Amino acid sequence: MTASQADTATRTGKHSNNDVLDVLIIGGGFSGLYALDRIRDLGFTAKVWDAAGGLGGIWWWNCYPGARTDSTGQIYQFSHKDLWKKYDFAELYPGHDGVRNYFEYVDSQLDLTRDVVFDTFAESCTWDEETRQWTARSADGKVQNARQVIVATGFGAKPLYPNLEGLDSFAGDCYHTARWPQEGVDMTGRKVVVMGTGSSGVQVVQEAGHVAEHVTVFQRTPNLAIPMQQRALTHDDNEQFRKGLPERFEARYKAFAGFDFDFLPQNAADLSMEERDAIYEKMWAEGGFEMWLGNFQDILVDEDANRTFYDFWRNKVLERVTDPKKAAIVAPETPPHPYGVKRPSLEQDYFDVINQSNVEVIDSNLTPIRRVLPHGIETDDGVIECDLLVLATGFDNNSGGIMAIDITGVDGLSIQDKWKSGVDTCMGLSTRGFPNMMFLYGPQSPSGFCNGPTSAEYQGEIVVEFLQHLRDNGITRFENTEESEKQWRAHVDELFVNSMFTKARSWYWGANVPGKPAQMLNYSGGVPQYFARWDKIKANGYAAFETN
Repeated sequence: MTASQADTATRTGKHSNNDVLDVLIIGGGFSGLYALDRIRDLGFTAKVWDAAGGLGGIWWWNCYPGARTDSTGQIYQFSHKDLWKKYDFAELYPGHDGVRNYFEYVDSQLDLTRDVVFDTFAESCTWDEETRQWTARSADGKVQNARQVIVATGFGAKPLYPNLEGLDSFAGDCYHTARWPQEGVDMTGRKVVVMGTGSSGVQVVQEAGHVAEHVTVFQRTPNLAIPMQQRALTHDDNEQFRKGLPERFEARYKAFAGFDFDFLPQNAADLSMEERDAIYEKMWAEGGFEMWLGNFQDILVDEDANRTFYDFWRNKVLERVTDPKKAAIVAPETPPHPYGVKRPSLEQDYFDVINQSNVEVIDSNLTPIRRVLPHGIETDDGVIECDLLVLATGFDNNSGGIMAIDITGVDGLSIQDKWKSGVDTCMGLSTRGFPNMMFLYGPQSPSGFCNGPTSAEYQGEIVVEFLQHLRDNGITRFENTEESEKQWRAHVDELFVNSMFTKARSWYWGANVPGKPAQMLNYSGGVPQYFARWDKIKANGYAAFETN
């Protein structure tokens, strides 16, 4: 290509075949990197565009104080290519630096970064029907043509900022937990305000409470956090874990949420309080998400059964939060919602920190923030002085990261217009009007209800296998049928309305984002049922898709 041709290509997006990738992957977390490695192995040409400055996906961005996984490292890793046989985790639940180290290890084994372009935010993707290609453009001027695009932005790519009067006037430091400075922020001796008590809020408060002069926590909804039971791991510990990992990986595919455990085949309602509490005590001592997704089988379907765990949980919290005013806010007598219908966080000493004299917790429903001043936060009760404002306000989850890209499909249809009244997909994998584009860990997939690496591998295999099928059969264009996405949305909605998830305003169904259509955005039927439904589509000759 001559220099003149190259200039024309950059302006028009019409590149020669030598410049056309088979697959462009947008997003370099677990899902994007797994797809990259598998696709390259099959002989496809592929690149990853990632807005992050290095490996890790969301774990490159999540570098706020205390950021760590809520899954054990042994399960929060690839089973792919026996990578697990050589890597030692330093902690049972890795911090953000531990996850980054793991990604560096994976890269050392798979040489991924030779095909990853960092610091590259995909600003737009435009479909050309004539060439059957996508043209992607980045915010810094890069242009890439590709026959297929995989959008692997995940469920936490777009931070949600609060709409507060005066926020821009704040004279101190103000950071969203999802855009924390890579060099870190020293909270020692400072007056800190933390807005939000989701997982990032809980983790920041745990760290700030130990070093800050004063911490004020604004809580909208109590976090029904459960113990992490964190511990350091030796090489011998890792060796011991490795002995059972093949079976644990296999279990991930069969369990509701892609972990190595599943709900107990018992009903809480069928046991006496003494019998139930003995099991709850054992779970509490072991820690982790088994208290959520390895609990009694009726815990998320029967409100009376659910209440038994809430009462147990509350009694445990009241042993640690002895200040009655604080206890009433973080562990109210009446549950704010059924336990487990919002994602619980794993805490280490959150409730102990809340109980400290230098930490204040405010119910923002009763005492909302009126406005932000240059040196503090104003409420009806007065001004709270602070020099560090932490926005632990979460994300525009699931669809937000996709809709942050200006994606234009058939006949100029934008993804924003297609989804303005709600998301429509075929199994969370594709949406009509946008040919040759697939999503990983996106809306209406198991996503927020599935362990990340599990989804990366198993959902990744769906996409890779499908792309291989297209290539082997000389198919250059695919698009799911209108009927397939109508059926899928109806199925996802039916599961939602018949569940207890409706009883909490959560990011699972977009309730945390003002103006976002109320719609379940995470498949709540469980991992086995999800993949069983794909198997039917595959067995039916991929009839859910129109191909040519």
